[in-house]
Amino acid sequence: MSASLLQVRVWRGGATGAFRSYEVPRRESQTVLDVVTYIQRRLEPGLAYRFACRVGMCGSCAMTVNGVARWTCRTHVAKAVVHDTLEIAPLANLPVIRDLVTDMREFFDKWARAKGRFVPTATRRDDFAVVCPDRPERRAADAAIECIGCGVCYASCDVVRWNPAYLGPAALNRAWTLVNDVRDGDHRTRLAAVAGDAGCHACHTQMGCTERCPKEIAPTASIAGLKRATARAAVKGEL
Repeated sequence: MSASLLQVRVWRGGATGAFRSYEVPRRESQTVLDVVTYIQRRLEPGLAYRFACRVGMCGSCAMTVNGVARWTCRTHVAKAVVHDTLEIAPLANLPVIRDLVTDMREFFDKWARAKGRFVPTATRRDDFAVVCPDRPERRAADAAIECIGCGVCYASCDVVRWNPAYLGPAALNRAWTLVNDVRDGDHRTRLAAVAGDAGCHACHTQMGCTERCPKEIAPTASIAGLKRATARAAVKGEL
């Protein structure tokens, strides 16, 4: 095999599909998304995949690369390749629509079930709320607020694989940011939503979500915070 070629196996079809092999020229500073785009434009026009920004802002290009969930636009081939070979598959733990495209509805439906929507306590007629940046609640929210919903943590979570009802790290991380938002008016309902069998207490603290998050967020820490908050609420009779 020429050293200038990559051997690339790409998932084709739906849930019962199979990998198909391609040869792709290896380039300097080449990303995995570059490889997928080359295959779609030069070798397999029907290949389905998602991307948008190409700079790590949208998260839509997340795929499984050599068994690891990654943003393909920010993953250089040199970082992921094994013996000049790449295996590219759709994200795990989500239904496959076709090829490298997964159905994200389940992922975002769980955000809704975790009450991931801000519920204001003020109206447009009120003055802007002023939140001190040094408050412990503000700092806790700041540590978790940069999530862009790419699904990498969800695809990396073994608990989701074992228990499909589990809300997952992204939804619980979002709930934690709102629990710490002093402007939000739905804290009790939110804690009740994440305290059930499929909520924060189902987490086994295996850290896969934290290890894989491209934004370097620690959903494991957010989930631990929810465990403490729900326990306190239960002791107070608020759940």
